Order: sequence, then C-alpha cells, then structure tokens
Amino acid sequence: MLQTENIYIFLIILPVVSFLYSSVGHGGASGYLALMALFSFAPESMKPTALLLNLFVAGISFYYYYKEGFFNKKLFISFAITSIPLAFIGGMIEVDASLYKKILAVLLVFAILKMLNVFGKESTSIKELKLWQGLVVGGIIGFFSGLIGIGGGIILTPVILLLHWGKMKEAAAVSALFIWVNSASGLIGQFSIGVTLEKASFLLVAIALIGGILGGYYGSKKINNKNLQYILAFVLMIACVKLFFT
Repeated sequence: MLQTENIYIFLIILPVVSFLYSSVGHGGASGYLALMALFSFAPESMKPTALLLNLFVAGISFYYYYKEGFFNKKLFISFAITSIPLAFIGGMIEVDASLYKKILAVLLVFAILKMLNVFGKESTSIKELKLWQGLVVGGIIGFFSGLIGIGGGIILTPVILLLHWGKMKEAAAVSALFIWVNSASGLIGQFSIGVTLEKASFLLVAIALIGGILGGYYGSKKINNKNLQYILAFVLMIACVKLFFT
C-alpha cells in the first residue's frame, strides 16, 4: 500500500479530507475511496481500509456532536435496526472490480453534491419519521454501505434534510453514529470471508485522525469551509470520472 506512486501526496491530502468530512458528521469513506482510486490503490484493499478509517473518524465526529447535544436517538434507531444487519451482508459480498468502480462513482455523486451544499438548506418545519420509512431507508443504505465500503452518511444526511426529518446538526450527529455502526458491521462482514487489513492501514488511521479530531471539534461548533469544500468536490469529480472510464 505504501509503495503506491506519489504516496506522500496522498498522505498530505488524507487529513484534509478527514477534516472536511468530520466537520459535517461524516467518516469520509467516499473521500478516502476516491483518493485511493486516484492513486491507483489495489481494489481489494480499498474497501476494508475505508471502513477502518470510517470507524475512527466518524467515532470522533459523533463524540463532538453528541457532546453539543445534537443527537436524536429515536431517529438513529429507526435507521440502524435494518442498516446494521444489511451492512454485514453487503460486507460479505465480493463485487467485480469493474462493477465496484461504477457503483462507487455513482455514490460519489452524492458526496460531490453534499460538498457543493446542494442539500444544505434546513427546513423550519420538521416532519416525524415513520418507523417503516426509517427501516426501508436504513436497510437500503446499510446494504450498499457494506457492499462498497462506506458508512452511508453521505446518502443519509441528504435524505434526512430533503424529507425534513431533522435539522442540519441533528442530521450530522445521527449520520456520524450511523456511519460508525455500518462501518463496524461491514468490516466484520469482510473479516468473515477472510479479508485482512494491511498493517499500513493503521498508519493511515493515525494520519486521518488528525483531521478528524479538528474537523469534529470545529464542525460541531461553527465553521465555514466553503472554499475547501469546493476544492474537495473538484477532487471527487476527477475521481468519479476516472472510476467511470477505467
């Protein structure tokens, strides 16, 4: 993994990505996967590495948002009941490398739109989430989270905001824990079929945590990262194009 060409550039960009994602309550897997795709990491190492990074960065982000009182337990449980077992099932499935790249590219579109604040408007009126809605949404996102190696927050947050199920910071707090449980479940699914983590993955965790801790702290308070978010959106677009056409 560390023998990848231009690995030092990757290691410099990594904490910037974790900072930006953590600041909005996300673990950053879609960003890590995009980076790994840009730097031509082996597809078989991308999924478990992204899930591992998610565990640490999303965990830190959740801690800060929870501390500030933004966590909605009822909202989280509605999604998590089905997402956890389905993330495990998704994690057990090995996807053809070409198909994997195409599915990841589609999911990166959500990340790009989120970074461009397409879903950024809060609603003044909040609608109550029905249990069946949470179970369906959580299950679908959970399955694809385990399948691709993301936590699902990059999809869940826009859904919560678009359907007026919660406010911005509330969506961030719920998504952070949602990402954590799905990443853990997906990673366990990976381990159950014999997938192992490279030792270098833990070095990436240490580097990503630097950005994750800072992002979670400032994001749970008040921070404006618009310029950095636009830059990251551009990087994700490049990765998206590369995934579609390679």
